[in-house]
Amino acid sequence: MPTKIRLQRHGKKKAAFYHIVAADSRAKRDGRFIEKIGTYNPNTNPATIDLKFDRALYWLQAGAQPTDTARAILSYKGVMLKNHLDKGVAKGALSQADADKKFEAWMKEKEAKITGKADDIAKAKADAVAAQLAKETEQKEARAKEVAAKTAEEAPVEEAAEEPATEEAPAEEPAAEEAPAEEPAAEEAPAEEPAAEEAPAEEPAAEEAPAEEPAAEEAPAEEEKKEEE
Repeated sequence: MPTKIRLQRHGKKKAAFYHIVAADSRAKRDGRFIEKIGTYNPNTNPATIDLKFDRALYWLQAGAQPTDTARAILSYKGVMLKNHLDKGVAKGALSQADADKKFEAWMKEKEAKITGKADDIAKAKADAVAAQLAKETEQKEARAKEVAAKTAEEAPVEEAAEEPATEEAPAEEPAAEEAPAEEPAAEEAPAEEPAAEEAPAEEPAAEEAPAEEPAAEEAPAEEEKKEEE
């Protein structure tokens, strides 16, 4: 029975994840399978691969043919290299100790690369977040400056519009100051007083009345004439 190692699709639309299975090559892609040997989630960065290493190696050595995507996953996890080294040991090209040493060295290098990639991705995300925050801060500061400048420009215009109204109020004060201009009319009233003072000019007429008294005094003169008679 021809066997394949392939991916079986699961998950939602635009968020698919896959089961890594060993299945009959005649079965449908998402149909029946012989054994599930792992999962593959491409929605994370880097992609998450959970693989049963020994079972994947067993099926590979049993003659199962991986699809292109499955082969890339098995190579990424070192299954293909392990199968190649085991074939070399079986042919006598190298000892098992040398094969194991080479495989361990490769796994350490691979893990270092994976860790470095994960660190680079995390750093890139952190830098992107920091850059976004800095950009938002600059935009907020620019908007604040624009609002402050606009407020500063509008404030003098309003003050200039209000100040003339308050300064024009004193223009009415001269009307109140003009009121004293009528006061001289009240002061001119004493100009009529001399008329009242002129009244004594007639008093001499009253004083002249004694000028008639000599007439009364002349009466004794008549009396003297009578006595002489």
